[in-house]
Amino acid sequence: MTPLPSEPTGTLAETVDSVPSRLKMAVHGFRQAPIAFRFGGILVIAFIAVAFTSIWWTPHDPIAIAVEKRLAPPGWPHLLGTDALGRDVLSQLMEGARNSLLIGGLATIAAMVPGVAVGLLAASAARNKRLLLSRAADVGVALPGILIALVLATAIGPSNLTSVLAIIAWFTPVVVRLTIGPARQVLALPFVEAARAYGRGRSFIALRHVLPNIGPLLIVQASAMFAAAILIEAALSYLGVGAPRPTPSWGRMLNESQSLIEIAPTLVAFPGLAIMGAVLGFNLLGDGLRVLLDPRQEAHTVAV
Repeated sequence: MTPLPSEPTGTLAETVDSVPSRLKMAVHGFRQAPIAFRFGGILVIAFIAVAFTSIWWTPHDPIAIAVEKRLAPPGWPHLLGTDALGRDVLSQLMEGARNSLLIGGLATIAAMVPGVAVGLLAASAARNKRLLLSRAADVGVALPGILIALVLATAIGPSNLTSVLAIIAWFTPVVVRLTIGPARQVLALPFVEAARAYGRGRSFIALRHVLPNIGPLLIVQASAMFAAAILIEAALSYLGVGAPRPTPSWGRMLNESQSLIEIAPTLVAFPGLAIMGAVLGFNLLGDGLRVLLDPRQEAHTVAV
């Protein structure tokens, strides 16, 4: 008698049952990750959660002026107090987190994509073209980003676009220089030579062989660049060439409160701590990712 066929696998019930086990595996993996990765991940998740929450809700209107409530100390109903114009500090910090996340994310992605593309092109190009692109990237790295931002602010005025363009101009040459070296190392490996012998073109080799091998390095670099973008955006806003009024920004909050440091020191402390926490989170996350994505880093750290 022919046995009945077994029931098909991958049913909805089995999929639902596997969700808790996958969640447990994710939690276990997070607990086993390096301390830097865990702590940085918590800070980054908190930063992103605050930024997204501000899209739908803030305790008060962050740009509403209430002179009668100016310089109120932390308490109820203003948990972190108010500034010199009576605006709620907590609401401004939440809106500033969203502004930093938006500018940092856009600038990092917009710098990584062309930077990696040009870097791969330079790595696989002939020697003369590679040297030309490398020297052009060196010139771009040497240009001061703050000066670029000031020139852009003069041309198009202070805005978030000014900050994004300045950060892109600052970061793209760095990504190009970062990509060329590791990509050249991968292109010298035997399996790439075998792919060439098999008739694969430069674009295929760059996308299918080189990019996946240098991907971990690029991910770590993107995390570090995100942290730098938050810091740069705050610096540009502090100088008055970033987000225009009345858009809340951590850098401008520092600028507006520095003259009140003796009267209300918390007005300086809160945005400063916010900047420090976000930058520290992404830097620690990048350090943890470096260890997770490249086990040799962990071995080297232990050996040292």
